[in-house]
Amino acid sequence: MKQAKEKKWYVVYSKPRWEKKLHARLIDAGIEAYCPLNKVKKRWSDRIKTVEVPLFTSYVFVHIHEGEKTRVRETSGAINFIYTEGKPAVVRDIEIERIQRFLNEFENVEVVHDIVKNQRVTITQGLFVEKGGRVIDLQNNKAIVEVESLGYSLIAVFDASTLRSNKFL
Repeated sequence: MKQAKEKKWYVVYSKPRWEKKLHARLIDAGIEAYCPLNKVKKRWSDRIKTVEVPLFTSYVFVHIHEGEKTRVRETSGAINFIYTEGKPAVVRDIEIERIQRFLNEFENVEVVHDIVKNQRVTITQGLFVEKGGRVIDLQNNKAIVEVESLGYSLIAVFDASTLRSNKFL
């Protein structure tokens, strides 16, 4: 099988709270991976400690050839690649470098997910997990989403936090 000449950065969707474990397993398997970690100050009753938490919930980046996708998918903790327009999303090298530089310079970074009307989204929890849809309307922290299934349009209300934007970097 012929492999692509150059490696590309892809986004892998991990099991919930498995970002660091998946990153370690990918590295152990000889796959170049990057899990952006945000330094956050956590307060306990007796102390304040800086801990590293994944910047992107359930996302790990991999730098691979086209032919290595199956190895990544088979890694324990990996669910699948993040797709845009029917193909695994590719992140430009410059974007990975920007994230790395940004995290080296700043702590307590917050990622903001803006969900807007008519946006394509993927549902991340519940019965429709990993199904795509289109946001019809937003009310407070709820999104009314049209989900196409079996040739019918289903309209459902989801908590905005359970939706993932299909626009990525």
